[in-house]
Amino acid sequence: MASDLPSLPRRALLAGLGGAAAAPLAAPALAQAAPELRWRVASAYPKTLDILFGASETLGRLVGEATDGRFQIKPLAVGEAVPAEGLIDAVASGSLEMGHAPATLAAAKDPTFALATALPFGLNARGQNAWWHAGGAADLFSEVFAKQGLMSLPGGNTGAQMGGWFRREIKTAADLQGLKIRIAGLGAQVLAKFGAQPQATAGPDIYAALESKALDAAEWIGPYDDEKLGLQKVAPIYHYPGFWEGGAMLHFWINAEKWKALPKTYRAVLQSAAAQVGAEVQAKYDARNPGALRRLVAGGAQLRPFPQDVMEAALKHANDVYGEIAGKNADFKRVYEAMKTFRNEEYLWFQVAEYTYDNFMIRARARG
Repeated sequence: MASDLPSLPRRALLAGLGGAAAAPLAAPALAQAAPELRWRVASAYPKTLDILFGASETLGRLVGEATDGRFQIKPLAVGEAVPAEGLIDAVASGSLEMGHAPATLAAAKDPTFALATALPFGLNARGQNAWWHAGGAADLFSEVFAKQGLMSLPGGNTGAQMGGWFRREIKTAADLQGLKIRIAGLGAQVLAKFGAQPQATAGPDIYAALESKALDAAEWIGPYDDEKLGLQKVAPIYHYPGFWEGGAMLHFWINAEKWKALPKTYRAVLQSAAAQVGAEVQAKYDARNPGALRRLVAGGAQLRPFPQDVMEAALKHANDVYGEIAGKNADFKRVYEAMKTFRNEEYLWFQVAEYTYDNFMIRARARG
């Protein structure tokens, strides 16, 4: 998929890698420093989700261009190599060199992974990015991931997600009792505290499950991707916000041994390419969600915020879930406590400037 943003030229990607990398090399030296490699990056997403699958396509293109085709990374859609649920394990085992997926796919094995993507009432997208790159999260997670034979590079963020599609409006916390809802990750554990019945339904099957009433509700991603499923036709209530994913960070997973074996120049190229992809993914969602939301509403979607008492109860249930996990998992406790401290400081700052500015502009927009 062609990138909507200017790509990093080969010269820029290789800048700062040392004089030997930038200067012309004799043919034998060049061959030794830049071997020909053929990798695969398995995506957790189908090609129809063009922003998410496109992240792997863009990464492969950038790396190929920066290395004159000597390092090629072929993108594979979900299911072409492994199903989404087995993707991170396949990279850890070495049967795949790379994968692109949310860390929550490995949360069943170790819930600490969920913190690397999103958890209910965690950080928003900007906070998650700041925590990773400048708040110490990268070092914390490198230790956790190394235990599984993995390393990762951030590979985009969806931004805050929607609360999903419901066949009837949620007006009180009691309305969640017995609700059959498609939801994954730790959000499923939080909703289960309400007495809901979380279901693991694949994206392509959501429409049929809602239409047949096998599901009462389903969360997916946000307007741009949700529009492709046409769910407003069978579950018209579109609740928000998706408090279980205030900013879902995606990752490029790399087998730790294969990463160590890469020449330093290739590592730097991969890091630069992943950084560009990460910026593009969120930019595309921010640019395309508004138009998609307008079209969904025009097609019958009824926007409804989750009631305040539901949000308050969900926060309490989430804290209960984290306390239970932390009592059994030392890594989760250590990383979660670090995230909480960072989150509190971020919202102190956001409250002073970001929220005040955004709130004013939203009200000004409403006044026309």
